[in-house]
Amino acid sequence: MGDPRDRRARRPGGRPRARAKADPPRLAALEVLRGVQEEDAYANLLLPSVLRRHQLSGRDAAFATELASGTLRRQGTYDAVLAACLDRPLTAVDAAVLDVLRLGAHQLLGMRVPTHAAVATSVDLVRSQVGQGPAGFVNAVLRRLGTKPLDAWVRLVAPGPTDDPLGYAAVAHAHPRWLVERLAEALGDRREELEALLAADNVPPRVTLVARPGLSSVTELLASGGAPTPYSPFGVTLEGGDPAGVPAVAEGRAGVQDEGSQLMALALGGARVDGSDAAWLDLCAGPGGKASLLGALAASGPQPRRLLAVERQPHRAQLVARAVQGLPRGAVSVVSGDGTVPAWRPGSFDRALVDAPCTGTGALRRRPEARWRRRPEELEGLVALQRRLLASALEAVRPGGVVAYVTCSPLLAETRDVIEGALGRGAALLDAEAALPQVPDAAGPLPGTLQLWPHRHGTDAMFLALLRRDA
Repeated sequence: MGDPRDRRARRPGGRPRARAKADPPRLAALEVLRGVQEEDAYANLLLPSVLRRHQLSGRDAAFATELASGTLRRQGTYDAVLAACLDRPLTAVDAAVLDVLRLGAHQLLGMRVPTHAAVATSVDLVRSQVGQGPAGFVNAVLRRLGTKPLDAWVRLVAPGPTDDPLGYAAVAHAHPRWLVERLAEALGDRREELEALLAADNVPPRVTLVARPGLSSVTELLASGGAPTPYSPFGVTLEGGDPAGVPAVAEGRAGVQDEGSQLMALALGGARVDGSDAAWLDLCAGPGGKASLLGALAASGPQPRRLLAVERQPHRAQLVARAVQGLPRGAVSVVSGDGTVPAWRPGSFDRALVDAPCTGTGALRRRPEARWRRRPEELEGLVALQRRLLASALEAVRPGGVVAYVTCSPLLAETRDVIEGALGRGAALLDAEAALPQVPDAAGPLPGTLQLWPHRHGTDAMFLALLRRDA
């Protein structure tokens, strides 16, 4: 019988109907959505190759990037609105057609593309990628969706803000309900900041560079355009452009790194350590941002210090090796290994970093699909791994050595609860806030810990605890 789409694509006389030509930026955005949905790809990793394949640059590349990332970021809100516009469940809609509808929804409700343009290009897109059959369906749904602005749709489809404020916030700010509840818990007595936090998660971050000490400087990076970061002495926020075009980045003397991530490495590198300070350890080093900064700090000190960067997954260990190529020879050694099964003697290191695998719910600005992938039932396994890694790091440092426990998550199960489990078992908590005195309003969930927030600090929501191993 053949593909039914082939039959739909024929004219009454049997001659093939010419396929509609899709707008290249919109086609690129659809390819990103399909890759995320079908192959569990990460949008920020997939997007550059898709843009290159479609030869998009300048305004077209910016449009495709916002269309793909914005659609993924606000997917929960758009699905709720689309459900109100359909006569069938979302699960009954072909997956590719649903992604076209989501892209149309973002153009209409999030990008202010004129209705006629958003609808016509979406119809052309579905015709070119799926066939003629769903074209009328896409046209009708998007025309209905375009009759109201986003805030009106949210009032229509979300729970009442008074009766169910968390449910309303979940729909209005496109976060899963379970995550809204955990973030509200993490804010503690600052719960009134919840909507500001959720809104900040939906603002794409600007590109931030780090000047690796001893190799480049903020002054050099500023010559490429941008502004110094407010808290990290090595950071520069770019106004635009491709960071790969910055000479210091291309040469490995600088890198792309969120300011919050920079601060975590600086806190460990600046913590006071009595006695020897020659051997440093990064227990979960991939993809290499913190290892690069720590390695540069170690190499630029008054005495020779070396960093061992450990990464369990071989392909991520290769990313670490590439990230540290611009550092002085021998400053960093990269090995692939399991940090919970150390291959070194206890007490071999003076400092250790545990940048623990976590839910990543502190980096939702830059990973738009992550909020829809994570499930609350994953927490138990992640927390168990975090506890093992922290115990391994504490055993790896000598008495008096310092461990920095870091997560890109503010959830209490991954921050407060893990640290409480380590205290009194050979570890004492140092004052992480004192290690970063330039950062205001950053008290963590335990006295002495530090929590960054996107709505307060403009960084990822990084958590830091500094622990000293007892004698």
